[in-house]
Amino acid sequence: MQPGDIRIPAAELINFGTAALTKAGARASDARLVADHLVMANLTGHDSHGIGLLPAYVKHAVDGLVDVKATPEILHDNGAILKVAGHDAWGRMAGEFAMTAAFPKAEELGVCAVTLSNAHHLGRIGAYGEMAANAGFSAIFFVNVTDHDPMVAPYQGTDARFGTNPVCIALPPTGTKPAFLLDMATSRIAMGKARVAANKGLRVPFGAILDENGLPTDDPSGFKGFEQKGALAPFGDHKGYGLAFAAELLAGVYSGGGTIQPGNERRGGIRNQMIAVIMQPDAFGDAETMERETDAMWEYALASPPADWDSPVVAPGDPERSLRARRSSEGVPMDPETLKQLNAAAEAVGIEGRLGF
Repeated sequence: MQPGDIRIPAAELINFGTAALTKAGARASDARLVADHLVMANLTGHDSHGIGLLPAYVKHAVDGLVDVKATPEILHDNGAILKVAGHDAWGRMAGEFAMTAAFPKAEELGVCAVTLSNAHHLGRIGAYGEMAANAGFSAIFFVNVTDHDPMVAPYQGTDARFGTNPVCIALPPTGTKPAFLLDMATSRIAMGKARVAANKGLRVPFGAILDENGLPTDDPSGFKGFEQKGALAPFGDHKGYGLAFAAELLAGVYSGGGTIQPGNERRGGIRNQMIAVIMQPDAFGDAETMERETDAMWEYALASPPADWDSPVVAPGDPERSLRARRSSEGVPMDPETLKQLNAAAEAVGIEGRLGF
């Protein structure tokens, strides 16, 4: 939490987001689910995918860049393969529709590969990983981003050619260990993190972004609000670049929704394509043996002596669980610039109430 931030209860943020999205044209039930999805990202510490995106969502609804009346549809159902069309529906609805359709197939066949095309912004992909893990499945997700200009430079490049293209891997809890959840952008930082840092007047790790001339910098001011001057850098140099490229091809090509190459339209919205492999763990071996091995690996990894005794080794998913408990109790920290943007978006669609007052 930075100086000047205030904490706002999650319920207040959800109600505010619901009202703004409803005024922008969303069905009331959809608006609440979308707002809840955004605020849950804040609660887990992923402010880049949180309520700060509400101004973009409201604009997309008003401008027709999300179809507020659309219903996702299964286009192809063949054995272990499902293809779902999002039809520009809200990402939360489209993502959950795809997951719910895939789970029975994974239960029956041991595995289901499901694609999703042309969904509005799916938000925090870890939410769908949690959904799978809580239902007893393991899952691997690759996602690409289209319908707007690219944001991430290729390794050794100087301008943007990719989206942030998330990768997520989830495994269900065991009797003694919580779910494993790896959820990451393939850029060094998410676009939203650059926006949040710019709003707060903070620096980012040097080299996480490139300036307008393609040079590494730690100044995110080119990403303030919803502008973009420069590019994000891939994490891990060639490794993150390779994963971003793989996500572009697997999600964009296999779903049929397309990649970010300029032959596909860029209306200024946010579309996601996704491919997910949903696995029933019991189909891969003896459940008790697998659980014992999982628990043993957790204990071995987390027993490493920490470099800083105030920051012990944790498992993927632990930071989100810890922060979710804290922010659920104490509220979500909001900086003044983000509050200003949220209130302006609400005012634009006729909402009288203001956050932070």
